[in-house]
Amino acid sequence: MAAKPQTDHDRRKQISIRGIAPVENVVDLKKAFNRHLHYTIVKDRNVATPRDYYLALAHTIRDHLVGRWIRTQQHYYEKDPKRVYYLSLEFYMGRTLANTMVNLGIQSSCDEALYQLGLDIEELEEIEEDAGLGNGGLGRLAACFLDSMATLGLAAYGYGIRYDYGIFAQKIENGWQVEEPDEWLRYGNPWEKARPEYVLPINFYGRVEDNGGKKRWVDTQVVFAMPYDSPIPGYGNNTVNTMRLWSAKASSNFDLKFFNNGEYIQAVCDRNEAENISRVLYPNDNFFEGKELRLKQEYFLVAATLQDIIRRFKSSRFGSRDPIRTSFDSFPDKVAIQLNDTHPSLAIPELLRILVDIEGLPWDKAWEVTVKACAYTNHTVLPEALERWPVHLLEKLLPRHLEIIYYINHLFLQEVAKKFPGDSEKMKRMSLVEEDGEKRVNMAYMAIVGSHAINGVAAIHSQIIKTDTFRDFAEMFPDRFQNKTNGITPRRWLLLCNPGLSDVIAEKIGEEWVTNLYALTGLKKFAKDETFLRTIIKVKQENKMKLAEYIKQEFNITVNTSSIFDIQVKRIHEYKRQLMNCFHMIVLYNRLKKNPSMKFTPRTIMIGGKAAPGYHMAKLIIKLINNVGRTVNNDPIIGDRLKIVYLENYRVSLAEKIIPAADLSEQISTAGTEASGTGNMKFQLNGALTIGTLDGANVEMREEMGDENIFIFGMNVEEVEETKRQGYNAREFYEKNGELKQLLDQINNGYFSPEDPNMFKDIYNNIMYTDRFMLCKDFESYISCQDRVSEVFRDPLEWAKMCLLNIASSGKFSSDRTISEYAKDIWGVEPNDIKLPAPHETPEDFGLDSKAAKK
Repeated sequence: MAAKPQTDHDRRKQISIRGIAPVENVVDLKKAFNRHLHYTIVKDRNVATPRDYYLALAHTIRDHLVGRWIRTQQHYYEKDPKRVYYLSLEFYMGRTLANTMVNLGIQSSCDEALYQLGLDIEELEEIEEDAGLGNGGLGRLAACFLDSMATLGLAAYGYGIRYDYGIFAQKIENGWQVEEPDEWLRYGNPWEKARPEYVLPINFYGRVEDNGGKKRWVDTQVVFAMPYDSPIPGYGNNTVNTMRLWSAKASSNFDLKFFNNGEYIQAVCDRNEAENISRVLYPNDNFFEGKELRLKQEYFLVAATLQDIIRRFKSSRFGSRDPIRTSFDSFPDKVAIQLNDTHPSLAIPELLRILVDIEGLPWDKAWEVTVKACAYTNHTVLPEALERWPVHLLEKLLPRHLEIIYYINHLFLQEVAKKFPGDSEKMKRMSLVEEDGEKRVNMAYMAIVGSHAINGVAAIHSQIIKTDTFRDFAEMFPDRFQNKTNGITPRRWLLLCNPGLSDVIAEKIGEEWVTNLYALTGLKKFAKDETFLRTIIKVKQENKMKLAEYIKQEFNITVNTSSIFDIQVKRIHEYKRQLMNCFHMIVLYNRLKKNPSMKFTPRTIMIGGKAAPGYHMAKLIIKLINNVGRTVNNDPIIGDRLKIVYLENYRVSLAEKIIPAADLSEQISTAGTEASGTGNMKFQLNGALTIGTLDGANVEMREEMGDENIFIFGMNVEEVEETKRQGYNAREFYEKNGELKQLLDQINNGYFSPEDPNMFKDIYNNIMYTDRFMLCKDFESYISCQDRVSEVFRDPLEWAKMCLLNIASSGKFSSDRTISEYAKDIWGVEPNDIKLPAPHETPEDFGLDSKAAKK
């Protein structure tokens, strides 16, 4: 029987990689913990629950943030650097406790303090609810970016919405996805600080009044935005930035007539409608849903945020005595607004409305200020994901903004006519207002016209948006389009989630990689060091054993830890082709059934991810995967050579368990559909090999590590386009490939659904008659590549060498690098050097009675 893997406590006692700051006094930490248990939680050890202990620990850790947090904000007030405002409708933060301890360098001390108190820090970490305020890649990228901006010392703020309910909790019942509400705030959030003193009014509906050319938006309905601030600590540098999330609150006053006509109770109850704006995150990923509530959320975010930005701009240390501030000439020199996809693109007409209608700037000056301040990141080329808001909805909800959008479009089309005279088709294509069918405003077009920089998130994606998706605009504004390949924070995605691997890397090359991931190239010289390769194998095996233990506990499935851990975790979407992975499962099953004594490399295939609640095909794919798993896992002929596991309720905290244990990472989207991907980077950094198409960041990963260290299959972008031009017919491949034909017939005739033979006919018909993402075309190449994976895995040292070279080639994919490029090429900002507070400073030492502290 294999030895039990080390606990994180055992590891932390052996190594010092987390001791980047002066080691905290364990005695003081114990005292602080007991004090919070007593005074904050109001419990003693006789009645305290594990959750009480978690909350006491969270408040103890937060104490270590507060001084740095106040000092950072004072520094920004006093030095008045240019500030970055990152606007995102999603921030997929996950858990905060362990990440904060890692970035403050006190994880080992806290672990020892709790150990001496008879508590297990790992158990307490598991109690924390994920802050699941995102659907997937876009929201998690925003979270990684906040970490990197703080670590690089940039004066930056994340702005989003404090949803009462985050991404739904996924349950698998009889193989089907069932959604349950995510009440992440049920027990409170110890990391946030409400700021009721900064509540702001947000207007909706109403009408536009024209007084001799002076426009006023009147008769509006008012909702209030209440800010909640969370600290974002940098790694070992004393910077603590702020993420400010807005919560919707109803107006506190209402007409006194309600007291007289008996409708007072109803009036109070009706307040819920206003507060619904921040009630729930829309659970759609790469799919646009044109609902009024969603539009309200988008405007609510930008209206509150821009008021806050302008307040801070005017009230800086220099603003009150700088006449240029009131003219807004210096606004782009002090403010960088980054739009994370089109969701916050209403920031453009809203900033124009404020500058023209309220601040009195002439249109040309307001337009110049807006374009210089705003920049737009595009995250998708899928047509169903691009936002197009119906004109009638904008007219009803935001009448003044619709006027401004029309005027932007009018002036823009005049410029198009000048640059491309006589090209009426181009003008029609480039209009922000689409006239075909229902009149709609194309929000991506508006974001491009109103921003000084537009970027894709991987080299191939940025090329596609220039040459295809937004080709006309790239011709119009060639200097605006850039690439910023995504990245991930190495603090959470290696140091925190994979302490075993972090330790062996640090022993070999030191700790510089934590803030300079390119330092991992130093590992390449150990690629032929058998002893080191066996150490890498040992760490991976320990991580696999921990994940196997979790799977046994949660799903009652026993998996073979000597098998390939073949993992695909991401949102369930047809373009990500989880269905092709399912085809491979069926192929392996059929081969083993046909020849049980065949030479076979054991494999555990795990798929995890959530489908949008209304996405029929994605939910049917989940059901098929689970039914195939039911068939495979209960077949005695198969045994432990092949197991299928559906990883229920995939989320950030589960990813932290899965990714370190992976042998093979599935990144198999149809070429040209995945903008970048960041899961691919997380797996690479943790020593998993990738099987993938030449899509998104896979292309650049291959460039970094070499073709021999990645498993590439299928069509490239050019071949996909050529196949579309020639006309694609799935039946052609169905007839030619016996394994493909067999599995599709099994799906169609109810082999995996004997209780309902017609259950998966929609999948069969979709593949045979539509197959938009061309699974059948890539199938043979995929299966052949998977066979090569199995062959290579039989040589443990060769596999470990490839894993090591993957890790050593991860440097480019740090979000620190990505943010450095944004800072230099788009925002024009510099790092700040924030001095560490003295160990025993009091609140008075932070200037809490000063004007600075109030800003």
